[in-house]
Amino acid sequence: MLAPSIDPVAFSIGAFQLRWYGLMYLAGFGIGWLLGRSRAPSLGIGWTKSDVDDLLTCSMLGVIIGGRLGYVLFYDLPVYLSDPGEILRIWNGGMSFHGGLLGVLAAFWYFARTRKKRFLEISDFVAPLVPQAVFFGRIGNFINGELWGKVSDLPWAMIFPTGGPYPRHPSQLYEALLEGVLLFAILWIYSARKRPVGRISGLFAVGYSVVRFAVEFVRIPDAQLGYLAFGWLTMGQVLCLPLFAIGLWLLLRRPPEPSS
Repeated sequence: MLAPSIDPVAFSIGAFQLRWYGLMYLAGFGIGWLLGRSRAPSLGIGWTKSDVDDLLTCSMLGVIIGGRLGYVLFYDLPVYLSDPGEILRIWNGGMSFHGGLLGVLAAFWYFARTRKKRFLEISDFVAPLVPQAVFFGRIGNFINGELWGKVSDLPWAMIFPTGGPYPRHPSQLYEALLEGVLLFAILWIYSARKRPVGRISGLFAVGYSVVRFAVEFVRIPDAQLGYLAFGWLTMGQVLCLPLFAIGLWLLLRRPPEPSS
């Protein structure tokens, strides 16, 4: 099966080009903003729509800055050192989920300090909104024809223009469905009831780590890194280990006593 040939440029006006990859990020942020604004009043946590607007603006900056710097530092530092201007060319691709997560956590810390809110309450509120954004990001990867998987003879394996003549796992679609659709459904249902502080964040961290770790077995690692150990361990899997440990701790720890 041939992968669909989609021009990564959605449309252009003169020298200006708007790429599908950027549009996918905008879609993820936009839908997350709408979901957050619609859900905040029903949770009884004292959040206004203005709070949601400000938080998601901070989070958007954290995702973009952290995701880009994370990719630069974790995946391809020598290339960016040789051409620092490439760091700013986000439209060429190259975003790290784990770097974006660190950027978002920094945004949460800033928001918690300036609005006198608890860090984990903020992360619990945002966690169910994240998977749908991941879904759109993976669709952007698919449109770009990047991050494809290993050679496969499965009926849905696809031949990617940049992946040689052999059918491969469409690992971008696996991640879109598992990290995006499935994890969104689980978190949205789980967070509909009041939970101890940190539980929703913990479920997100564990769920994402498990799914990402599993998909990495059929996804080709970044060419400049290859496998890091044992002939199968990838950078994505290494970065999932501390995330899983933190998530498990949040799920299993005793909830703090309410302040009197």
